[in-house]
Amino acid sequence: MDRPHSDQLRLGRFSETSRLYLLTSTTLDRVPMFSDFHCARLMVAELRVRSLAWVVMPDHFHWLVELGPASLRRVMRRVKSRSTVMINRHTGRSGRLWQKGFHDRALRREDDVQAVARYIVLNPKRAGLVSRVGDYPHWDAIWL
Repeated sequence: MDRPHSDQLRLGRFSETSRLYLLTSTTLDRVPMFSDFHCARLMVAELRVRSLAWVVMPDHFHWLVELGPASLRRVMRRVKSRSTVMINRHTGRSGRLWQKGFHDRALRREDDVQAVARYIVLNPKRAGLVSRVGDYPHWDAIWL
């Protein structure tokens, strides 16, 4: 079931080429699709393009990306669509994989980008999935 405020996530959204964005999206009904190693690796393959850092959690992902000429909406639509097709093919399921909408945060010049990347990759440890972030297989950052 979609969150009642998911449409509100689009209000005030602005896409700016070459700006860094922290993007987050959640699976439909928070189903932990990415607990399946192969599904998580299919998602990882979608996030590697133009990525500065990312982590695929069991039911969502965080992605630090530099936006190119495509809008945030188009980038997220492409990632969600392609990952849905690949994961549905792998699992034999059909239908939607993702909740509507996504969260975005534009980073400012004064933001410590490496600190944001550390925040992203430490998610599995904070969630109690691993005791050391290096033990979690579904993350990367260009600085680490």
